[in-house]
Amino acid sequence: METCVFKYRAETSPPFFFSLLSILNMGLEGVEPSALIRGFLAECGGYAVVDGGFATELERHGQDLNDPLWSAKCLISSPQLVRRVHLDYLEAGANVIMSASYQATIQGFEAKGLATEEAETLIKRSVDIACEARQIYLQRCAKGCWDFPHGDKTTQRPVLVAASVGSYGAYLADGSEYSGNYGDLVTLETLKDFHRRRVQILASSGADLIAFETIPNKLEAKAYAELLEEENINIPAWFSFNSKDGINVVSGDSIAECAYIADSCDRVVAVGINCTPPRLIHGLILSIKKVTNKPVVIYPNSGETYNAEAKQWEKSEGKTGEDFVSYVGKWRDAGASLFGGCCRTTPNTIRAISRVLFDKASLDN
Repeated sequence: METCVFKYRAETSPPFFFSLLSILNMGLEGVEPSALIRGFLAECGGYAVVDGGFATELERHGQDLNDPLWSAKCLISSPQLVRRVHLDYLEAGANVIMSASYQATIQGFEAKGLATEEAETLIKRSVDIACEARQIYLQRCAKGCWDFPHGDKTTQRPVLVAASVGSYGAYLADGSEYSGNYGDLVTLETLKDFHRRRVQILASSGADLIAFETIPNKLEAKAYAELLEEENINIPAWFSFNSKDGINVVSGDSIAECAYIADSCDRVVAVGINCTPPRLIHGLILSIKKVTNKPVVIYPNSGETYNAEAKQWEKSEGKTGEDFVSYVGKWRDAGASLFGGCCRTTPNTIRAISRVLFDKASLDN
């Protein structure tokens, strides 16, 4: 299995990569896939930090994302800005950065008039840009910048690139990723056919893992799990679901049933929740932990609610913005291992999460 970690090893990889690469080089044969993410977490110090809201940052830099392609629009118009946002999150403390491919689909690019080959190139390019950002970051680390405490020594923290895959609802750009209501005409085979080529491209793109994000229903989770098996995907994946009641995923399907689908797939190495209000996360972690021993990944939104009709975020009950960092210790104690942010979170949010996780005083409280 070749990833962009390997490509940059000679010039930029700090010592931690040698032990991690010894696991990664084995691929999914001869090693339990979950060992891949557990080895990574061990190198991180037991917990890892995921990046934050990507579209939020692109908009802060002046991008108008009112487009069916959403953040993937910038792969065409502003790839240098995409790289900059990745770097901002790395410098804020992220151990995992996710490619700008959440809403990058062949079908979506074709609807904009691009040829299939151009669409496929852009999907792969999303990972290339993230890998380039990591290379730049690691080169800075090699010069003594951006180190952080790890145990009793100072080391350069590990960084993985995750290829983001948004749901079918994200492609529809009609808010159905927040309802899971795709209609009776969308079947398991419909979803597998829709996602198949994009997953193939991302699996061979140089990413370290595939992040299936904002999964709104059990049907799509099953489609992903079957695709990973059918296509013999040789890099690990994580599944993250979204919820609006703290009990079920947004479609009304049980979070426990959805997590069980992920647990049953050997290629899935972590299960969790994203784009969900922080106040709902604790109970969801406990529900997930009842059905899986795989690491739990948590990256909530700011606590605001997305209005699909108005296509904007609105204030809602509970804490919002960077205040949700105050929950991190509770989530850690409940059993989560990877922590980040989703919509409306920023590098400042990620920096604060990193401090909570790796500040010894915080860990002792």
